[in-house]
Order: sequence, then structure tokens, then C-alpha cells
Amino acid sequence: MSHNTKDIHSIFSQYLSEQNLRMTTQRELILKTFCKQKKHVTAEQLYEILKKADPTIGHATVYRTMKLLTEAGIARELNFGEGSIRYEPDTSKEHHDHLVCVKCGENIEFLDEEIENLQKRVVSKYGYQLVDHSLNLYGICPKCQKG
Repeated sequence: MSHNTKDIHSIFSQYLSEQNLRMTTQRELILKTFCKQKKHVTAEQLYEILKKADPTIGHATVYRTMKLLTEAGIARELNFGEGSIRYEPDTSKEHHDHLVCVKCGENIEFLDEEIENLQKRVVSKYGYQLVDHSLNLYGICPKCQKG
């Protein structure tokens, strides 16, 4: 179940006011732009898109806002080991894993029941209570294998 943009806006506004921060027009723009992205983006990529809409927007504002969106539970940080953190909307709460190409950085989201069940078995074998997990598989995509 994914939230619509209006819900996300109110979740973020609520979070900001709890932090004694306010919803600025720039934060609003960052939120809207982030929610429109079809792929995982870095703060840098988002900044490049945003400065076309608002040339006064600064790097720091984008980075700080992405941190706030993560803390508010709207964005999720993904680290594919390429030196920068990517963000994806975290509003659906549907878990998935990632297959990442080490050459071009392409990544595919997937969900495999067998892997999920195996993880649950491992967790219970060691007596843990699972809170969260992420699985990234690294390889070379078919396109890069050909090239």
C-alpha cells in the first residue's frame, strides 16, 4: 500500500514540526521531485534536477533534506558500495532486494520467497528478532557482459 503525495507531504510536515523545523518551499520542492523519480537517485543527481527548477537551491539543502526524509521514514538509503548513497521512496513498506551491476551501476529490485524464507530460518536459528534487512547482490549485467 503506497501513500499518495498528499499523505507524504503531511507525514513530512508533521516530522518537521516535531523537530522544530518548518516546511520551506525548497523542502517542498525536494520532496515533490524525489517522489517523482522512477529510479534510485543520489542526492547529487537530485540536486542536478532541482537546480533547473530552482537555481538558488544549494547542495547542502538537498543533502540535509534527504537526511530528514530518511529520518521521517519517507526515503530509504541504499548503499551499493559505489561511494555514494542512493535513495528510494520508502513509503510502500514492501520489502525487496537488489541486484547491482558493478560496471554501469544499473540495479534491479527483486523479491524471492526462497531467499526470504532462508533468512527467516537463519534469524530464528540464532534466536534473533528481525527488525530490518537488506540484501544486495553484485555482478555484471547482461549489457556489460556483451560490451
